[in-house]
Amino acid sequence: MRLGAHVSTAEKFSLSIDRAVEQGCECIQIFANPPQRWNPLVIPESELKLFKEKKEKAGIDPVVIHSIYLINLASENPYFYEQSIKSLIDDMKKASMIGALGVNTHLGSTKGRDFKDVLTKIVLAIKDILAASPDGPYFILENSAGAGHIIGSKFSEIGEIIKAVHSDRVKVCLDTAHSFESGYNLKTAEGLESALDEFEKEIGLEKLVCLHLNDSKTPLGSNRDLHADIGRGEIGLETFRRIVNHPKLKHLSGIIETPNLKGRSDIDDLKILRGLVK
Repeated sequence: MRLGAHVSTAEKFSLSIDRAVEQGCECIQIFANPPQRWNPLVIPESELKLFKEKKEKAGIDPVVIHSIYLINLASENPYFYEQSIKSLIDDMKKASMIGALGVNTHLGSTKGRDFKDVLTKIVLAIKDILAASPDGPYFILENSAGAGHIIGSKFSEIGEIIKAVHSDRVKVCLDTAHSFESGYNLKTAEGLESALDEFEKEIGLEKLVCLHLNDSKTPLGSNRDLHADIGRGEIGLETFRRIVNHPKLKHLSGIIETPNLKGRSDIDDLKILRGLVK
C-alpha cells in the first residue's frame, strides 16, 4: 500500500510537493481552494505546471484534491447548492491540470429530510459537475461519520447515488474513522470482512480508489467525526495492520488526516503504518 498524508498548500502551491517529500509521502491529499470559503483561489498556471513537474519527478502518486468543507449537494438554499457545484467544478479543472486522481468530497447534509427526498438533487448536481469538467479526474465520494444528518454514513446511500449517476468517473474513498464512527466495526477481523462484504454488495469494491487511514477518538457508532493519531484511538493498531495488508485493499493508496497530538507528527504516523506492512 502506498502511504501519504494531507499536505498543506499554504504559500506557493507547488511547495506542497516539497513538504510531501520531507514527510516521506508516496501519495498526498491537498486543498486546491481555501476550505472555509466559496470563492475559488486563482492559482497561477506556472504554479500548477511546476506542481505537476515536481510531483512526477518525486514519484508522488496519486494526488487527491479534497473539496472545501462547505459543500452541500442536497441544500435547499439555491445559493449554497449552486456554489457547491461551482466549487467542485473548479476543483475538477485544477485536478485535470495537475494530473490528480480526482476530487474527494463529502456530499452534505439532508438537514433532517429523508435521503430519498434529496437523492435526485444530489444526482443532478453530480451530473452537472461531470458535464462541466474535463475528462480524466474521478469524482470521489467519501463516506461520512453520520453526524448532523450527513449523507453517506451508510454504504447503501453512496451506492444509490453512484447507480443513479451511472458514470464510470464516480468513485469512492473509504475513511476508516468515519466507517467506525458510523457503526461499521472495523476493529475485529470479522467486522472488517463484514464491512467489505457490504461495500461490495452496495457499491462494488472496483469503485474504491483510495483510503483515508484515520484512527477514531470516539467509540463505535458514535456518529461523531473526531480523528485520532494511528494507534491512539478506538480502532487500534491491529486493525490498521489488517487493513494495510488486506488482499482487497493493499493495492490502494492510504492517506492520513491525523491530528498529530502530544508530539506526534505525520512522519511518525506514516512510520507506524509502514511498520505494519508485511
